[in-house]
Amino acid sequence: MDRVAWWAFRALAALVRALSLESGFRLGHTLGGVAYYLAGPYRRLALHNLRIAFGREKTEAEIAVIAREHFRNLGANLFSSLKLPTLSQAQIEAVVTVEGLAQMEPQLLKKSGFVFIVSHLGNWEMWAQLTPIIFRCKVGAVYQRLGNHFLDAEIRRDRARLGFELFERKEGFTRAARFIREGGAVGVLADQHAGDAGLWCPFFDRLASTSTLAATLAMRTGGALMPAAVYTVGVARWRCVFSPPIDPSGHTPETLTARVNELIEELIRVRPADWFWVHNRWKLPRPNFLLTGYKRGVLVTDHRSPITDHRSPSESLQPFRMVIRSSNWLGDAVMSAPAVRAIKAGRPDAHVTILTPAKLADFWRAVPDVDDVLPITPGESVFQVARRLRGSFEVAIIFPNSLRTALEPWLAGIPRRVGFPGHRRAWLLNQVLREKKSKKAQPAAPLHQTDHYLALARYIGADVSAPSDHRSPITDHDSPITIHHSPPILGVCPGAEYGPAKRWLPERFADVMRTVHERTGCEWRIFGVPKDRELTDTIVQSAAVPCTDLVGKTTLAELIQQLRECDLLVTNDTGTMHLAAFLGVRVVAIFGSTEPALTAPSGDGHTILRRHVECSPCFLRECPIDFRCMKAVSVESVVAAVEASLGVARETQLNNPARRQSHAAHVEHSGTHPAGQGSEHLDPTAGG
Repeated sequence: MDRVAWWAFRALAALVRALSLESGFRLGHTLGGVAYYLAGPYRRLALHNLRIAFGREKTEAEIAVIAREHFRNLGANLFSSLKLPTLSQAQIEAVVTVEGLAQMEPQLLKKSGFVFIVSHLGNWEMWAQLTPIIFRCKVGAVYQRLGNHFLDAEIRRDRARLGFELFERKEGFTRAARFIREGGAVGVLADQHAGDAGLWCPFFDRLASTSTLAATLAMRTGGALMPAAVYTVGVARWRCVFSPPIDPSGHTPETLTARVNELIEELIRVRPADWFWVHNRWKLPRPNFLLTGYKRGVLVTDHRSPITDHRSPSESLQPFRMVIRSSNWLGDAVMSAPAVRAIKAGRPDAHVTILTPAKLADFWRAVPDVDDVLPITPGESVFQVARRLRGSFEVAIIFPNSLRTALEPWLAGIPRRVGFPGHRRAWLLNQVLREKKSKKAQPAAPLHQTDHYLALARYIGADVSAPSDHRSPITDHDSPITIHHSPPILGVCPGAEYGPAKRWLPERFADVMRTVHERTGCEWRIFGVPKDRELTDTIVQSAAVPCTDLVGKTTLAELIQQLRECDLLVTNDTGTMHLAAFLGVRVVAIFGSTEPALTAPSGDGHTILRRHVECSPCFLRECPIDFRCMKAVSVESVVAAVEASLGVARETQLNNPARRQSHAAHVEHSGTHPAGQGSEHLDPTAGG
């Protein structure tokens, strides 16, 4: 097949070389115009790239005009480049005008070599034929060998016919550096996507992986950097422009590379239709499109575009728009918030939108790392949601495992869709995190739900190693939580939306409320949803203590505010438990049918009470036997946990280190005993 492709190339070259340069240019111009309509994927890529570069300053009609002209110029210059190797020096000089060459004189007089930066502008193949004529020094270029060795040999012969020396990239850059030190000029194409090895820096205010080769060669050899461009200015006529040289001293390879990007952008703006827009310059890496882990990292300079010159360097970047599909449950949504935080921190241009059921929108609006919230109203179809997403995002990150949540971004045509492969939906995703099977004989320890979401964030390149990733997304606490009120304000949440198996006995909640009130004089606030009304009425009447009844009376935003004012929450394993923990409120949580290793509240200072019996955890909605796990958790143990939490908080206020250490030792000691049959277990949880 390589030989067939070579024969086809030679046949095309023979046809074009039989024509005059002007005729070949016109033929290529016409065929390029036809290709605009026939080559759909390339047309769409060109339009996409042009929107990135000029979408904030040009209309769609203007962008389409540039794209059509680009295809025509590309065809014309491709055919012309096939003819150029047959022309004499005089013929080449007759079709090209050169500007700015005098700026190179100081370098040439010093017999000092330099690096000339070229880009895919106009007829870039012209450089191999033109520079040996106009430069008064030896000249060469770094190139990458083609996979087809027949074509590679043919093109290398054409490029080298006038003395143009070639340095193959894979052979290293020692020869090229020596060539520059000896007074030669080496050309480097500096506008291509550089993959995982590149520096991520702005190009048209959009982060792009950029090769540091030109900057590194200049700094290692002491040679100046000379930006240059070839523009198409007529039928088989070109204009070669050299910009003022850049002294590499005082730069790092990173800052110099960023400066090169800015200069190439300036050259492209002169004649946008001449640049190679069908190259995927802003290619999204896989799988780590968050950029924290790349070798050369990210550099955002102080450069300001004319569109955003009032902003800071990071704000001047075009946003990298990601939509994250939230879980439908409050607890799961809260446990996914650390992953959202890590994703947001993954790149300086990150713009995070949360797609969420409307009932959870207020929670996500309270999270500072979230830039925007798209609520899904009850009854809204998957097609309606997809229409709202279409054309707005480059990445969709799907936390839930349901089929519908993967269908939404797939129908919207979001280019990158990331998630777990559950419910036979992997075909709807194009980046799937699959669970690795352990080779160990022993089963792996259960993974907390927070870590489950963090694993997805890690998979796409987020740094999840920092302990702060497990803190509240709403308020971070670098010191122990303190009691704010005297007497304290305590919350109680006796319901559980999942089912009765997660609910401790209502009469025992009442006993705890009564006993703690008698000992502390506390004020109680009771939380729940409307269907908890019968349950909570029974508890409030039986407790017969001062209690603010908020059951079914708060929006989620109001619940957040009410929880913020509480000093402690006594609760079952519920979404309210997770919300309180992430708001920085201490939690005393009673677990029955579920597993604390999977869903314990995140953060420090929380206490879990759980009786581990032979059938737990069962994860059932209703207990089919005698509710033994919940019945085994006594009122006295819950009261003791509440008093211990209130006590250590008060001691913190009094700044008594000895008492704090004493309490910490007691809780830790309690947690070291495995929860076995017939034992009552106080399980403190730090970070889930």
